Amino acid sequence: MLGEKVGSISGPTAMKALPAVNGSPSFETTASGLTGTLAGAEVTSFATYSATLRSDGSFYGECPNSGVVMAADGAATFRATGIGSPTADGGFSFRGVVYFETSAASLSSLNGVAIAYEWDVEASGEASWELWEWK
Repeated sequence: MLGEKVGSISGPTAMKALPAVNGSPSFETTASGLTGTLAGAEVTSFATYSATLRSDGSFYGECPNSGVVMAADGAATFRATGIGSPTADGGFSFRGVVYFETSAASLSSLNGVAIAYEWDVEASGEASWELWEWK
């Protein structure tokens, strides 16, 4: 069951093509300098993730411990996986789970918790990341 909303982060992204994976298109997205709140703290987020087209037309994406969230009292790293699809307007929409690890006091409530997310990217590259604790 989804619990309390723990974050809302947004900002620009950039996408590029990667070598195909078993003949399927693959893309890399870089999200650099996104801002918002996480666990009640003001944060800036940086991440690089990849997504590969699956046979059913959906994309499987992952951020394999290549995400960082910076707060005033320290940083958190994160890893995430998700399933997504292109949107009618030329963007992408992903849903998945993210796991944070930190020693920063302001973000420590995220340790050991599965966080469900919605990641939506407009055709312009502007993204929003909404996060909820999964209980």
